Amino acid sequence: MANILFFTEDIDYPVKAKTALRRWITRATHAEGFRVGEINFILCSDNYLLNINREYLHHDTYTDIVTFENNHPTRRIIGGDIFISVDRIRENARKYNVPERDELHRVMIHGVLHLCGYSDKKKEEKAVMTAKEDHYLSRRLLTGL
Repeated sequence: MANILFFTEDIDYPVKAKTALRRWITRATHAEGFRVGEINFILCSDNYLLNINREYLHHDTYTDIVTFENNHPTRRIIGGDIFISVDRIRENARKYNVPERDELHRVMIHGVLHLCGYSDKKKEEKAVMTAKEDHYLSRRLLTGL
């Protein structure tokens, strides 16, 4: 099984179905032509992620996710740290009227897609990422999620 780990910083948020999540993320990664090295999901608060956003990306805004890659491109192995704001997940779930779990999974796969080389800076890139997110979210049931 891939080395996919889950951590929390400054919050208490239990991640459920970790084995199924690992299976789902690994399958999505393989479908993109990569293998998983080590991916760390760090769930945190808005303020914790805001400080990361300010310090490392020089953005003074709240965000749902910040991804730092540690890939091995010549070996097609992805890895990195994916910081996710639980506050943003909860707010976006309410805003879009979706279950919190679904929004968490969307943001998780979004971070993995960044590690696979996808960008969402331009409108066209964002459309591709959203379609990929939708595709992989629809495949969750195959892994027991």
